[in-house]
Amino acid sequence: MPGAELGLRRTRSTAAPRQPVPRGCSMAAVFADLNVPGAPERKSLQSLLEAAAHLGYSTVAINHVIDFKEKKQEIVKPISPSELFPSLPIVQGKSKPIKIVTRLTLVVSDPSHCNVLRSTSTNIRLYDIIAVFPKTEKLFHVACTNLDVDLICINVTEKLPFYFRRPPVNMAIDRGIYFELLYTPAIKDSTMRRYTISNALSLMQICKGKNIIISSAAERPLELRGPYDVANLGLLFGLSESDAKAAISTNCRAVLLHGETRKTAFGVVYTKKTPRASEEEGVLPVRKKAKTEV
Repeated sequence: MPGAELGLRRTRSTAAPRQPVPRGCSMAAVFADLNVPGAPERKSLQSLLEAAAHLGYSTVAINHVIDFKEKKQEIVKPISPSELFPSLPIVQGKSKPIKIVTRLTLVVSDPSHCNVLRSTSTNIRLYDIIAVFPKTEKLFHVACTNLDVDLICINVTEKLPFYFRRPPVNMAIDRGIYFELLYTPAIKDSTMRRYTISNALSLMQICKGKNIIISSAAERPLELRGPYDVANLGLLFGLSESDAKAAISTNCRAVLLHGETRKTAFGVVYTKKTPRASEEEGVLPVRKKAKTEV
């Protein structure tokens, strides 16, 4: 019908422009931004969530940062998303509300700061994601090898004071820990863009694109970028097309699963079946012997 065609054309013209899809990206992929700062004003946080849902993000992590270098801070209990927002925005193209998870990031500049993670704090266990931001090479090594965390943040606003080494990075990958790169500093300032790309390339030389996620840390809706734009930025960071897409989709899901395991698992029991003595010696059991003789 002419009227129906006209209505369809109007709907398409008022919709948001489609972003270019990199090769290897599926339109049905589930995207996530695991670093949205917890703003003190609820209205500004609401606008960030609405912008993320409009861009197509299905999951967003509200990040609570604690810097021990500043005044003494306590790890508070995370606020439930249902208490913050009575109604959540609908994800564009998904027809379901955006999912909100909680995240705690600890900025550590001294080995004593890591004791908070080693202690059995009830409030720490309530967060869906635990991230650590090490400031020195020693603390980076400790985070990769010993700390029970889900994410290790990489500094992108200044030149790193140390070089990434293969043994701790590989150990972190084996433990299921992921490394986080932020893209917002790269679009704010040319100097930070240079540091972001340089630090990211240094990490890619060691990890070969494995266990990487890309987050925003956006404080305003205008600083958010769509998932496919972020995947294209990942190419500048040294990621392949498939790794760049995974950095905003499947890798983020793996981080959430790792956090869920950390919260619920207290230990792992391995069972191994040992052969019986008669089987090891090649001698048949008595029952089988009788059947063979008959």
